[in-house]
Amino acid sequence: MTTASVLDLRRPSSAGSSPTRLRLPDLLRITDEGADDALHGRFDHLLPAGGLPVDERWATRIHADDELDVWLISWVPDKSTELHDHCGSLGALTVLNGSLHEYRWDGSQLVRRRLDAGDQAGFPLGWVHDVMRAPEAPVRIATGPTLSVHAYSPPLTAMSYYEVTQAKTLRRSRTILTDEPEGPAA
Repeated sequence: MTTASVLDLRRPSSAGSSPTRLRLPDLLRITDEGADDALHGRFDHLLPAGGLPVDERWATRIHADDELDVWLISWVPDKSTELHDHCGSLGALTVLNGSLHEYRWDGSQLVRRRLDAGDQAGFPLGWVHDVMRAPEAPVRIATGPTLSVHAYSPPLTAMSYYEVTQAKTLRRSRTILTDEPEGPAA
């Protein structure tokens, strides 16, 4: 890999009691730099030869080491990640193009936010959310895959999935061991 910017971890924030020396500001910086690298074509050799799939999500790892995983992920309409957390990993994303909807559990309900091209989001430990492609405003018709860069530290090893009960609480439905982001496409 030729992207020194994604690998530039010389000045991480102090991690304190975190499971990693990297913190959310570090991951946000890394995803921002990864997005810039992607927009400048530095990962074009990793893209599918026939173009990004239009009917299912696609992802490729653009960096991996013992404390950090960075991914380029495409998003298509009507494919959600399901409500999940990243177990013991912190996470962050930067949207390259298009828009995402994130549905985050705030302790009593799911709250939606829209993330447009250039927007970022950080996911501390315990962050439970569902992510999916957002329709393009105001047309509300998605025209192609949305792309985003995601970073996880430490690298993902497990994800837990949840459902919202009738009593408006979260119930963990399953936990899977995985080293891939955002789990199976729904």
